[in-house]
Amino acid sequence: MALPAAFLDELRARTPLSAVIGRRVRLTRSGRQWKGCCPFHGEKTPSFYVYEDHYHCFGCGAHGDAIAFVMQSQGAGFTEAVEQLAAEAGLQVPKPTPEAAEAERRRHTLHSVLEAAEQTYRRRLRLSEGRAALDYLHRRGLSDATIEQFGLGWSGEGRGALIADLGREGITSQHLVDAGLMRIDDETGRQFELFFNRVMFPIRDRRGRTISFGGRVLGDGQPKYVNGPETALFSKRRNLYGLDLARDGVRGGAAVVVVEGYMDVIALAQASFPAAVAPLGTALTEDQLGELWRLSPAPVLCFDGDAAGVRAAARAAEIALPLLSAERTLRFVTLPQGEDPDSLTRSQGTAGFAALLEAARPLSDALYDLMRPGGAATPEQRAAFRTRLEEAAKRIPDRALASEYRRVLLDRFFADRPPSRRPQGGFDGKRGDGRRGPERPVPRLPRPVPAPDRVTTERLRILTAILLRQPTLLHDVEHAYSDLALPGVLAPLRDAICAWAVDTDVLDSAALIDHLTRSGFQEQIDYALATAPDPLPACAKTAAMPAEAEAGWWHYYGLLNVERLRQEVAQAEAEVARNMIPATVARQLALRDALRKVESGEPDGADTVAA
Repeated sequence: MALPAAFLDELRARTPLSAVIGRRVRLTRSGRQWKGCCPFHGEKTPSFYVYEDHYHCFGCGAHGDAIAFVMQSQGAGFTEAVEQLAAEAGLQVPKPTPEAAEAERRRHTLHSVLEAAEQTYRRRLRLSEGRAALDYLHRRGLSDATIEQFGLGWSGEGRGALIADLGREGITSQHLVDAGLMRIDDETGRQFELFFNRVMFPIRDRRGRTISFGGRVLGDGQPKYVNGPETALFSKRRNLYGLDLARDGVRGGAAVVVVEGYMDVIALAQASFPAAVAPLGTALTEDQLGELWRLSPAPVLCFDGDAAGVRAAARAAEIALPLLSAERTLRFVTLPQGEDPDSLTRSQGTAGFAALLEAARPLSDALYDLMRPGGAATPEQRAAFRTRLEEAAKRIPDRALASEYRRVLLDRFFADRPPSRRPQGGFDGKRGDGRRGPERPVPRLPRPVPAPDRVTTERLRILTAILLRQPTLLHDVEHAYSDLALPGVLAPLRDAICAWAVDTDVLDSAALIDHLTRSGFQEQIDYALATAPDPLPACAKTAAMPAEAEAGWWHYYGLLNVERLRQEVAQAEAEVARNMIPATVARQLALRDALRKVESGEPDGADTVAA
């Protein structure tokens, strides 16, 4: 069955390849890709890699996309594989009608027309008539190699140049209308070319095929930029400028950066940031965010520092919230006032822009600042602001992630609370004679001080109990846990726990306790998990969520060694800057929450044991 290329492209775009393959292959992260043991030949060392849009086995050479994987792994035919994936993606498989075949034929024709137009524009740029356009590009700092890479061209100075060139190749004015290169006057029916006296920027799809053009006028004419209209090939809300080259850049390890315009994308590519893209004259859409997340779990949105840039950032954050998950987020960079990526890379070079990317803020931080009201906030304004923050968190469908966002946003909210003014003297701050009186100290009840050794031992017991209940934390905390001076009853238990973690594939609490019991550690387990005379905190109980347990573990650890906790926070923040994936973000949040509790003096329960 012959299916339209547009449908197959849409099917591949809506099908997360790692999820399809992950049903049959145990995959683990390897940088920006996934890897596992090849399902098509027996191997013990993983050589099977899953990329954004294809898989490849370096052992047996198996290669393909989602459709090919279903065919090879299930023995399915092409039609069966397409129908299965389409059902999962919520797509209707087109029926092979004469009309569909004709539409597909027209699409192929349009690709040919646009390719011919691009070659014409590129040729004209190098003629004498294109000298002003070429000089303009050189003045903007573009090299000939960059001009060639992006296929930049010149439309010609007057209307009629394109049809005169392409007509000799059998391309009609109707072809140009269908391709978005000509328009028809609704009143007179006269056809005229859309682009003239403009530098031309080919707009390509994710596979590198030209699907439309953008044009920049030379001089002071308006509008400065014009994009081609919607056609059978081109949709502004779904495509991104530079997407094809960005895909290649991501494979080389580059960060995905979203900027505002064509020249920003081109300037960044020339400055060694090859994974930059830009929306096409509109605010970012849900479809475009989906394309970005196919390239990276945390693309960086880089907007100008003016009011329009702030509005664009706020709009992007608003659209992204209902689409967030533990594996899909955004980061934000705000450029200095008056700068854009083009001007910044020309003035400060690659290092200047790299420093900005290194300091990109997570969405939660940027969201708070974008929503924060300006000026002095009254209690009423703060109450309204808090409500908006909570409503923003509720828009995230992942309940665990929504809870984390709510906590982070409200932490910022309370940290920004203006200092309170305590009245002096009486209720109105005055003495009986109307004059201000001295500040009256707030009485404090005496608090029993437990024995230091007893508190330390209790905290070490709680740390061990958390790991018995949540052994999945071991990979992240083992280095810190191993450095602690545990009491005699717990030290051998720690050694047994760490040894077990090295040899097992699945870090499961029941399996760990069963192993330790069979190894003769029942007494130590009973001591660590005992609820009397001192009860365990919620983070050390069976019902604790992993994020709660991790934050609790670092909280108790920080009470024993706050300087080491600060080092862990700094390392986690640096790791997020280098590789912002759900695991690194979750660790950073847990560590920051623990440090906040330690520095604020929040009681932990162990300091209330009897002295």
